[in-house]
Amino acid sequence: MLTPNTLKIESMDRQINNKTVKVDGVNIFYREAGNRENPTILLLHGFPTSSIMFKNLMTALSDKFHLIAPDYPGFGFSDFPYSKDFEYSFENIAFHMDKFTKAINLKSFTIYLHDYGSYIGMRICLKNPDKIEAIIIQNGNNYYEGLGPQWDEMNDYWENPTKEKKKKLYAFLSEEGTKAQYFLGVPERLHQNISPESWIIDWERMSRPGNLNMQYKLNCTYNTNFEMFPDFQEYFRKYQPSALIIWGKYDVYFDVAEAYCYKKDLPKAKTHILEGGHMALETNFDEVLNLIRSFMTNR
Repeated sequence: MLTPNTLKIESMDRQINNKTVKVDGVNIFYREAGNRENPTILLLHGFPTSSIMFKNLMTALSDKFHLIAPDYPGFGFSDFPYSKDFEYSFENIAFHMDKFTKAINLKSFTIYLHDYGSYIGMRICLKNPDKIEAIIIQNGNNYYEGLGPQWDEMNDYWENPTKEKKKKLYAFLSEEGTKAQYFLGVPERLHQNISPESWIIDWERMSRPGNLNMQYKLNCTYNTNFEMFPDFQEYFRKYQPSALIIWGKYDVYFDVAEAYCYKKDLPKAKTHILEGGHMALETNFDEVLNLIRSFMTNR
């Protein structure tokens, strides 16, 4: 029987707290929900979004789990340091996110990897294999198979940059490009599942003075992630973390063929292909929620 005290405790567990912590002089904004005595899930966002992408998931899972979702420097509501004071590279952001986990005293955790968060999170895994309890990968790139023909022009630009190529390829650093992250390739019947405030807030944060230039500088370090693939895959083979692979098959950025690659190095990985897109938490929330809850309960 539920008592007023029980109701109060449950309400507190589902409350998202909005916090900041200083990491090497940079204020990192993060959201926290759930009881710290429960298993922790560290939620790492992708481009062009922030911890806002996890708000619904945090509320839904906070009855049984402790959830942490930070914003990277220059993203969301974390500090946006000047480029002269901060190196915008995947390696440096991963360094700060690793220090963030120490600053808030995370001893062990399951890590959720999406898009940019996959490159950042896998670097954290390499540095802290003893802290990683399990891995959830949702449309996160760790194999070349995910880089279909749509990446040919981007690779060509990195190898032979010109102003003309830059103008064409970096059109995604725009309002329409931000919206496309949510809608491109997604069947029209699923558009009603995508909340407009998600991409609108993303664009508001990206369109701050100087932020597009920062995003460009960060993206120029993108191919350093591909150089890390052998290390990421060796980590999988050596440590065999419990893994849940969730893939929206209409993702136009990372090919669905990659979802099956994890079995090569993680034969016990649980793989689920959804009728959704790159932002599967928008298009397929209930499915993702139930898969995570089952995985975390039964692994």
